[in-house]
Amino acid sequence: MTAIDGAALLNEVEAFHRRFNIFPTEAAYVAVTLWDAHAHLIECFETTARIAFLSPEPGSGKSRALEIVELLTPRPVTTVSASANALYRLVDSAAGLPTVLFDEVDTIFGPKAGTDEALRGFLNAGYRRTAGALRCVGEGSNQNAQIFNSYCAVAMAGLGSLPDTVLTRSVIIRMRKRAPNERVESYRQRIHEKQGHALRDRLATWAETVSDEVANAWPEMPEGVTDRPADVWEPLLAVADAAGGHWPARARAACLELVNAAHENDEASLGVRLLTDLRDKVFCGEDRMPTAAILECLLAMEDAPWGDLDDKPINSRTLARMLGQYVTPANKPIKPRGIRTASGFPKGYYADDLTDAWTRYCPPPPEESATSATSATPQVSRDASVADTATDIRHTARETATQRALTG
Repeated sequence: MTAIDGAALLNEVEAFHRRFNIFPTEAAYVAVTLWDAHAHLIECFETTARIAFLSPEPGSGKSRALEIVELLTPRPVTTVSASANALYRLVDSAAGLPTVLFDEVDTIFGPKAGTDEALRGFLNAGYRRTAGALRCVGEGSNQNAQIFNSYCAVAMAGLGSLPDTVLTRSVIIRMRKRAPNERVESYRQRIHEKQGHALRDRLATWAETVSDEVANAWPEMPEGVTDRPADVWEPLLAVADAAGGHWPARARAACLELVNAAHENDEASLGVRLLTDLRDKVFCGEDRMPTAAILECLLAMEDAPWGDLDDKPINSRTLARMLGQYVTPANKPIKPRGIRTASGFPKGYYADDLTDAWTRYCPPPPEESATSATSATPQVSRDASVADTATDIRHTARETATQRALTG
């Protein structure tokens, strides 16, 4: 049998996607191509990345992306609605591991759909080989405990976002509507299905020839990619290394780009956003702040979520609940404490209690020093920039809020 050139084959898979899909970045084409190939090698890995095609509006090409992925992956099962029990049994069937394609996933996890913990559990557990679900099987009183596997490749498409536990296990492709100058080939299933299946079969044949190499691979991760992102990308980098050519370099560049983009666009961890805003926009070097002043500063922030948390603004109880998830340097939950002032003893928070959480969870602080940020507000000169003026106004508002809270 003639050896298959892995790099050339992946080039063909990428070119097939480009005929029908407009992805937002070059990194997205690389990631999707590697994901297609990794589905054929899933038995070689400890983890399998989910891939999520997400967009803020309909008509952004998400479903078409799933259609092309379906042609290229083994044993695809497309669904817009499925129970967790059905999926567990599908994965455990004798036919082999399926590739599950979830379209309109926002109807399951969207804000109007409530929560579906069983499906979320399937998606979360199934990204790692060792996880499964324990279920009772039988009739009437004759019940026996049985573990159902959930490890399989999953691709999703939907509007908006996904639960944070699903997002962190996913390669995220943020789709957008095509621009007027962007053209794709019209997809015709009767014609293009055969072409896609031919590529799928060649991927399967190539996967058999490199399975031992991939199973024993420990791909080098790009600098700074660790923990969960490393688990997500390790299988894709192993595929790229096995293919050779320009794919190892392209894969690592795509990994860095998409991991960094996921961090920048991550709206899942509201707690980290709160900690970061407290450090950079509220405390700004102060050693303590009354709760009332903190709330006034948070609510004054434009483009921040604090004015609309579950249809109501953040309050002292919500603030305490969110911060209570984190601990002080003494490993105790962060709680409001009394702050002694000349006019009273209001409740508030101490910077010393927050420092450990700031260090562990927040991105590096801005270059502007906390000392200069909390200095007395200077007079704004006639030729001061708009940015400087906005900064001065923000600091003035913070100082006013603090003074108002301290004086009652």
